[in-house]
Amino acid sequence: MSALLVTGANGFVGAAVCRHALTTGRPVRGAVRTPGSISSHEITVRDMDAHTDWTEALRGCHAVVHAAARVHVMNETSADPLSEFRRVNVEGSLNLARQAAAAGVKRFVFVSSIKVNGEGTEAGHAYTAGDAPAPKDAYGVSKAEAEHGLRRIATDTGLDVVIVRPPLVYGPGVKANFRSLMLAVSRGLPLPLGSVSGNRRSLVALDNLADLLLVCADHPAAAGQTFLVSDGEDLSTAELLRRMGRALNRPARLLPCPPSLLQMGAQLVGKAAIAQRLLGNLQVDIAHTRATLGWAPPVGVDEGLRRAAAGLESR
Repeated sequence: MSALLVTGANGFVGAAVCRHALTTGRPVRGAVRTPGSISSHEITVRDMDAHTDWTEALRGCHAVVHAAARVHVMNETSADPLSEFRRVNVEGSLNLARQAAAAGVKRFVFVSSIKVNGEGTEAGHAYTAGDAPAPKDAYGVSKAEAEHGLRRIATDTGLDVVIVRPPLVYGPGVKANFRSLMLAVSRGLPLPLGSVSGNRRSLVALDNLADLLLVCADHPAAAGQTFLVSDGEDLSTAELLRRMGRALNRPARLLPCPPSLLQMGAQLVGKAAIAQRLLGNLQVDIAHTRATLGWAPPVGVDEGLRRAAAGLESR
């Protein structure tokens, strides 16, 4: 049985894909930047750019789940961030796809981002897979450009390209702002977000995303498609924090504060982007994903939060 190549195999998403694949007895080959501890055959690929040689990694593989990427950099030091994102996310991804096609790989599943669609939605309106791309930051631009290049390669070579755009992914080992919120709730810190109950945001549990990526690696109807993914239940920020508290067995201490006042304060201290993620809407419509693949999220929000909480406590 030919192998599935997973890039970024010791990263947050890639490692989860490997774990899920191995539970089904599927041969997995993990491409990692530095040797890690995944339970699959590892191949070290130091840097990902237009010149990376993927020959050894691709040998005998029928499909690729491409999860490796340059992601959000909290403390950016590059003088030209967009060029760095393009070097890895665009040039590196297209180089891998071309080599995959030449090696006889049939399916290429690209882990993109909802940032290709934009940074937020209007109330009551969700992003769909058919929306015109409208990325706002360098990371989103690089993912949109990679998608465009991959579609060209698919046309030229016959490689089946599948694109998956997740929103915020949470689960054991989650980092950045989601982890900060979980830590604040677990420590009983008061948060002035009790009145942020009118917004709606889509999230996706790590296990749901991994499950969908594996479905996309095999399902005949996935070829050439772009899919959005979520848990299928959108939450306000206040509701998310309350349910996060239940998962942590520590009630969230939410203080009422008008969202308009929070927005104003955030702008004054240069944190408007963070405020938008806490106060605004970002909803995705997964009807196309459900209908095309017959797929439904196997893990509900509360179970996803429980697993993330267990991961936080173990760390």
